[in-house]
Order: sequence, then C-alpha cells, then structure tokens
Amino acid sequence: QVQLVESGGGLVQAGGSLRLSCVASGNIFRINDMAWYRQAPGKQRELVAVITSGGGTRYVDSVKARFTISRDNAKNTLYLQMNSLKPEDTAVYYCNADVTTSQDLRPTFRFWGQGTQVTVSS
Repeated sequence: QVQLVESGGGLVQAGGSLRLSCVASGNIFRINDMAWYRQAPGKQRELVAVITSGGGTRYVDSVKARFTISRDNAKNTLYLQMNSLKPEDTAVYYCNADVTTSQDLRPTFRFWGQGTQVTVSS
C-alpha cells in the first residue's frame, strides 16, 4: 500500500558527497516522522538521522556536522545530504517512514525502503 524508493547511492571517494533521496508513494494520507538507517556488513542496523513531522532533526554522533536530513512534504520525499564521507560510512542506507494511510480511521504503519548502497573508498 505504501512504497519507499531510495536513490542516490553509489561509489564515492573519501571526502566526497552524496545526496540520497527517498520517494514515498501509494496510500498516503500523511507522512509523520521519517528517518535514515544504515547497515554495514557484520554490523547491526543503526539509526542515522531522524526528522520529525514538525521538522526537528537529530543525528547519531558519528555523522553530526557532516550529514543533513531534510524533507519535502509536498513531494513526499526524504533527503540525506552526506558530506565529507568516510569509509566508515559505507553501508546500505534505508529510508524509514511512519505513514498514516487513511483519513478516517488514521491507521499508522512504519514502512521501509529497499535500501541503497553507499560505498566510500579510501
């Protein structure tokens, strides 16, 4: 009923930049909080950045001052601007969104994108 599609991943050298996008589509009444997660090989999935429905943001310490999460509510799109990338940032990045799918009963569900690979070479 709701799909999240990430794009923008790829291979970049250390110190470079990438901008990830996540477009939500389907049965959407309202998108509430949104977030980016990442998972590196052999590591647990970790929360990278969150943007609330009110526009507030928070970041894991390792990406503060380098990453910026933003959203365009009119386009149902989430972004993650990643600057000064490090090899340690290499991971599959996942879009996550809490979505209200009906105006009437207003059920909410958490959806995941398929992930996009970010590889940072040293």
